[in-house]
Amino acid sequence: MRFSTLFFDLDDTLYPHSTGLWQAIKNRINLYMIERLNIPEKDSPALREQYFKMYGTTLRGLQARHNVDAEDFLAFAHDLPLQDFLTPDPIQRDIIASLPQRKLVFTNADVHHARRVLAALNLSDLFETIVDIHTVAPYCKPMPESFAIAQELANEPDPRKCVMIDDLPRTTRAALDVNMASLLYGTEEPTSEASGAFTDWTHLPILLG
Repeated sequence: MRFSTLFFDLDDTLYPHSTGLWQAIKNRINLYMIERLNIPEKDSPALREQYFKMYGTTLRGLQARHNVDAEDFLAFAHDLPLQDFLTPDPIQRDIIASLPQRKLVFTNADVHHARRVLAALNLSDLFETIVDIHTVAPYCKPMPESFAIAQELANEPDPRKCVMIDDLPRTTRAALDVNMASLLYGTEEPTSEASGAFTDWTHLPILLG
């Protein structure tokens, strides 16, 4: 078996972008910036994206620039009724369950949100552990240090035996840069930013093979 360890992103990867959940989370982040930090409503979306690009996550930017409390921010951002957005996909579950590799969630969210999402998707029992934003602090994806921490937790010292599955090209590119393989979820278009791309979960075992 070429690969021993699979890292799965959470938001917009274990569920499709079309659910609207990630957009709802971004709206909550905007609201946090407006209500808690008194940032003008017209400025919050652009600033959110600016921090995301500069620091890896909006949270890391808000910590650096506004000294926000991470727990408070994450609780606010993820305070959403997941059942209104997420529905289990039996085919996805069967595919992930069939994979012989070790499976971990590697997310820039926190473990509480990850557990809620996995429960809503009926995937909780399929992952060995969750590598979250606190686990890799002060880093986050796509920083190379975060991949090193994830590897250590997975007890897999060889990055060539690891695969990162993510919806963001900057993350799949970062995985390639640390000698992991990577798969970009959400498109079928070939890209130099990942080892492969897919939208259909039934294609995953073939790509891994």
